[in-house]
Amino acid sequence: MHVIGAKWRKSTRSGVSGGDCVEVADNLPEVVGVRDCKDPSGPALVFAPAAWRAFVATTRRPTA
Repeated sequence: MHVIGAKWRKSTRSGVSGGDCVEVADNLPEVVGVRDCKDPSGPALVFAPAAWRAFVATTRRPTA
């Protein structure tokens, strides 16, 4: 699936040194795209918006 029209933004959880960098495109109506910002012409993962929200909610939970 292509993410034509995606507006990519750097994730707030990306590393500041540029080594670990993820970009997210959440402006599309039916998918959320995720890609490695060091390889913008490379592949992107796509998620249903509900699946992406669940993933983000899970990763924001504090660990014990």
